[in-house]
Amino acid sequence: MQKIIQLKDISIKCVQKDIKNTHLSVYPPNGKVVLVTPKNIRLEVARAYAISKINWIRNQQLKFKKQLRQSSLKFITRESHFLWGRLYLMKLVYKKKEKPFVIQDGKFIILTVPPRTSFAKRAKIIHNWHKTLLRDFVFLLIQKWEKKLNVKVSNYFIQKMKTRWGSCNTVSRSIRLNTELVKKPKDLVEYVVVHELAHLIEPKHNTRFINILDKYYPSWRDARSTLNQLPISI
Repeated sequence: MQKIIQLKDISIKCVQKDIKNTHLSVYPPNGKVVLVTPKNIRLEVARAYAISKINWIRNQQLKFKKQLRQSSLKFITRESHFLWGRLYLMKLVYKKKEKPFVIQDGKFIILTVPPRTSFAKRAKIIHNWHKTLLRDFVFLLIQKWEKKLNVKVSNYFIQKMKTRWGSCNTVSRSIRLNTELVKKPKDLVEYVVVHELAHLIEPKHNTRFINILDKYYPSWRDARSTLNQLPISI
């Protein structure tokens, strides 16, 4: 069951689940607040808890507000682009009789397209390149962590996601990952993959789930914090 707790200018989504402990989270990029409580907790008790954490909530939202955002991209020469946590300069090359392609060479990302290729087309070419890079890297990570966690993924998908880095469908045993991860350091991508695969053992974000991450990926808290502080797209 979901309800909204309104504390002046802060809206908090309150979700009741079959858990033992209360969890309060503030999510990037816009500072969305979610309070997850046990089913037997009354709404007024949940509200009092949220009020006690109001300063922490505001500090977290302020961090996200100040967080660096990547400028709106035009996919032109000398433009900065993130790839695996590093900044590269784009070089736009026009060739009449060649199919569009992208390569990373030294400090450059070279986009080769026919003359008069539209912005939308250039953006799509880069997006598809990102998907290919991320898909290939994630395939290796899944192979590695299936063995460590003793789980089996039926399928995985790379797509644009508005509010999540990844998700796991425990029924179909498939995972979905945000294309934006290709712009983040590879160790942070690995953390997201481990997080989603761990849900195949424990679907909920409960103590058992945290214990799994603690055992197999002890630095997960640092990885999560770093991921949430890195530049995000507009």
